Amino acid sequence: MSNNAIAAADTNTENALPPPVILLVDDEASILSSLKRVLRPKGYTLITAESGAEGLRLLEEHPVDLIVSDMRMPEMNGAQFLGKAKERFPEVMRILLTGYSEITATISAINDGGIYHYLQKPWDEQDLLLTIQRALEQQHLKKEAARLNELVRKQNDELQTFNARLEKQVQARTEEIRQTVMFLENSQAEIKLNFLTMLKVFSNMIELRSGMLGGQSDRVSALSRKLGKRLKLHDVQLQDLSIAGLLHAIGKIGLPDELIRKPLEKMSGEESRSFMAHPVKGHMVLTPVSAFDEVGHLILYQYERYDGRGTPEGMSGEAIPLGSRILAVARDFEALRSGAIATLPLPLDKAVQLIKSQSGHRYDPEVVLNFVALVEEGDSAVAERARDIKSRDLEVGMQLAQDLRTKDGVLLIVRDSTITANNIAQIRKFEQLDGSLLEISVKIQDNAA
Repeated sequence: MSNNAIAAADTNTENALPPPVILLVDDEASILSSLKRVLRPKGYTLITAESGAEGLRLLEEHPVDLIVSDMRMPEMNGAQFLGKAKERFPEVMRILLTGYSEITATISAINDGGIYHYLQKPWDEQDLLLTIQRALEQQHLKKEAARLNELVRKQNDELQTFNARLEKQVQARTEEIRQTVMFLENSQAEIKLNFLTMLKVFSNMIELRSGMLGGQSDRVSALSRKLGKRLKLHDVQLQDLSIAGLLHAIGKIGLPDELIRKPLEKMSGEESRSFMAHPVKGHMVLTPVSAFDEVGHLILYQYERYDGRGTPEGMSGEAIPLGSRILAVARDFEALRSGAIATLPLPLDKAVQLIKSQSGHRYDPEVVLNFVALVEEGDSAVAERARDIKSRDLEVGMQLAQDLRTKDGVLLIVRDSTITANNIAQIRKFEQLDGSLLEISVKIQDNAA
């Protein structure tokens, strides 16, 4: 057996990445020499072994990207060697060199060794180089995917840490804000129990930061998807639209507290312009994730108007992506219902009427037409989500849909508060002392995961 040889080709010193490492395994020195002659000009780092056992030892000692192994070798043939290499080093790509008479062993290598490709001897040099190049490209894509997954995990941890800090800060605020924070914390606890996907966790964190009602982005997502189906979007488009609905407010994370919690109708001109820039920031946040390219564009153009008077580019009509036109209707409908646009939340009929009044101006008439059809069909995505009850029917855990006030207008409990046992006792005692019944409106609970 000859001494092992490591042949490192000249590399470009300006390239930050080291050259790929290829392990060549063959019991014939002439074959190894031929392979090195073909591969050395490509700048690969080449390691050679004259047996399967020696190849396994080198895999222990060196980081290897790709194995090129001959089939016919004594003691341990190529199929057996690649099978053991797969078992111990599954991330390494594997290519087999085989003869015409070794079909059975080649099938074994495909099944047991998990080879990427096999080449028949004598090989064509261009075919060999192209196969190796494609194998290394696939290896690089796998590593890049693993890197991006780790990046997303770290970003998720950072968002969770940020959210925990935010909760501690807001606890020191006034009593009315404390009650609102209580709702947000309860909303977060429920989301941790029910949201099963990473995207919904991101959506919840955005809501916690921006002061939106818990689950509002999820409802925007659900309504957008229903409208997309009616407008014949295909499955991939529907998926992108659903994700855009969940993340449509991600750019609000960078806005100051006093701005993100103020209704649009109370904003000054400068505040409104700052607020309306949040889709641009959201698009920038999603730019590093290539899989969210389309999602980012739908979010970016959500404030474009059908009449061309929107932002950021002043698009009009069908030049605006259809998903963005759908998202605009779903977003504003939920904002009208929650009080994010006006000072007080609007009932269903008034919210729908406002959407209809902006058809052809702010919104795409075709999208509005399908939205109204959903309303008329009584679809759950746009149905009323509140009911009036008596104090005797109050239960712990219910949430107020409107501020609870006396007949004289004195505020008792703010809307969105979660009812406690103490609240129920105080409400019933007040009614008994005052001799009148309070008008109580509570949210209809959404039990969907």
